[in-house]
This record gives sequence, structure tokens and C-alpha cells, in this order.
Amino acid sequence: MSLRVGSKFDPATDIGPLVGKQAAHRVAGLVDDALERGARLVTGGHADGNFYVPTVLTGVATEAPILREEVFGPVVIVEPVMSVVEAVQRANDCQFALQAGVFTESLDIATRVSRALRAGAVLINDTSDFRLDSMPFGGFGQSGIGREGIRSATLELTAPKCVLIADKAPGHDVVPAVDAASSHAKDAP
Repeated sequence: MSLRVGSKFDPATDIGPLVGKQAAHRVAGLVDDALERGARLVTGGHADGNFYVPTVLTGVATEAPILREEVFGPVVIVEPVMSVVEAVQRANDCQFALQAGVFTESLDIATRVSRALRAGAVLINDTSDFRLDSMPFGGFGQSGIGREGIRSATLELTAPKCVLIADKAPGHDVVPAVDAASSHAKDAP
């Protein structure tokens, strides 16, 4: 199966454009650097205007920036691991953690791994371009501060205030509720 690159307005498109040519060149630079360090290109590996062709790399050197930086492009690095624990450790060994993906048929593995990953969102059996506005969106580590999304933005842009009223002040009788028309207004502290 090949992925179709094109306009996101076309329902048949799998991979849309990056935000600009500069972003596509940045992704190309990360991939080229990985290849110069000995990575193997399985498919893709080039830009076409604002698009970057879906790319798969293997054998990426551990010091390669592509393993340590946010790529923000359609690049997948496939590496063998000996266990799920090792996979989680390697994924968490990065200062950026916006989103992670777990592909598995096991709900148990999906649940355990999603709890162990330090990432702003973990998508199970889906790609990281899925997002609902109601989701709190943001990462861990160097992947931003706070969250965005309707609820998160509302909380960020408000200043909640608590007003606590004791029914009985220490050493005093019960203080009645006071309204402007109350004859007890003179009793209010």
C-alpha cells in the first residue's frame, strides 16, 4: 500500500503538505543527516515543494538529531527492540514528547504502554495527525508549556475565585444571610 500525497481537501489524500517549503527542507535536512550517519532509506526521502514524501528509515544512529528532535513531517523510524519495556524506555529517552503512537492488537499492551509513555497524547493504532478541538493538546518536556483546546484555553484565560462562607464564625452565633431588604442587615459583620 502506498500513501497518497496531496491536498488535505481531497478525501483520498493520506499525507498533506507541510506548513511551507522551509519546513519540508528542514525535514529533508534531518533525513539527509541520518543517512550520512549510516541510516538505511527504505522508501521516500525527498521533498517536493511544500510536501515531503512519506519516508521510512532503519538503522538510525543513536546520536542522530532525527531521534532527538521533533520532525514534524511524515518520517517513521523503524528499529527492532527486545521488549515492550525497551520500546517505552527508548521512546521516553527524548526531551520532546508531543504525541506517540502505539500499534498493537492487544488492548492490555496498548493500555500499559500508553500509561508508561511520557507524551502529551498517545494514539492507539492511528497516526498523530488526528485531533479533536475538545482534546487537551500539548506535550511533555520541551514540547511546549500547558495545553491548548477549548477547555484548556478556557481554564488558561480565566481566573477562578473561591468565596467561602462559614455558617458560624468562631465564638459567635450563626450569621444570617443578608440581603438589601433584610431587617437583619444591621446584624451583619
